Amino acid sequence: MKHLLAILVLCTFLISCKKEAKNQTEAEPQEVNQEETMTNASEEWIYLFDGVSTDGWRAYNGETLPPGWVAKDSVLTFDTELGMEQDYTGGQDIIYAKEEFDNFELYVEWKIPEGGNSGIFYHLKEGIEGAGPPDISPEYQLIDDANYAKIHDLTSYNKSMGVTGNLADLQDWQKTASDYAMHPANDAEKILHPVGEWNSTRIIFTPEKVEHWLNGKLLVSFVPWDAAWEAKKNAGKWKDADLYGSFNTGYIGFQDHSSPIWFKNIKIKKL
Repeated sequence: MKHLLAILVLCTFLISCKKEAKNQTEAEPQEVNQEETMTNASEEWIYLFDGVSTDGWRAYNGETLPPGWVAKDSVLTFDTELGMEQDYTGGQDIIYAKEEFDNFELYVEWKIPEGGNSGIFYHLKEGIEGAGPPDISPEYQLIDDANYAKIHDLTSYNKSMGVTGNLADLQDWQKTASDYAMHPANDAEKILHPVGEWNSTRIIFTPEKVEHWLNGKLLVSFVPWDAAWEAKKNAGKWKDADLYGSFNTGYIGFQDHSSPIWFKNIKIKKL
């Protein structure tokens, strides 16, 4: 009888310990990988590039992709050598022309070479005389922060922009993840992988807030079209670009800045 009683007490103790451990486990917050969670929600995403064809992509204000833009190794690639075979070294931006988007979350992975420069446009419109994509569309900047100014002379450009100080340097609003010439990315939080390595970008647009993410870090956040946005727009590079950032729907586009560029896992979610 004593042995039976001891066994019952031991079982009760073990069950109690198990429940306590379970409760502690449930109470402990789990670290969430936001990009992994986003990727797993695949049923909500529209893929803009399938890794095989360039269906849906064409030149801005054009009918086909410019030479050098190809699907290569599951990557949407601008290959400058292929372009040069047809006397084209770059400079014509491209868009995903199948659909315009208003409120969205865009995800894309990208890499650039040393001294590379590109960008991601949204709410881009075509057929506007005298205006190119940068005059119309906000741009998530992609650039080689570390080396671009060492390779390219920025003095004349920065002088024309009214920059004071060292005219040879990239300015904060010119660096990767910035809302180009508007909202600088937070350099203190930035994780930018070296040239030749993949980075991930998220752009979230709603009328309440715009967010620029880079490699899992939120680096830019602003309210579109509010008084602060209007003041910034009218005091800087876009003060004479009447249509800049004015559209609430439009195409997704990539800037062709005459340097090699690679994009993959390009997908968008409507919000």
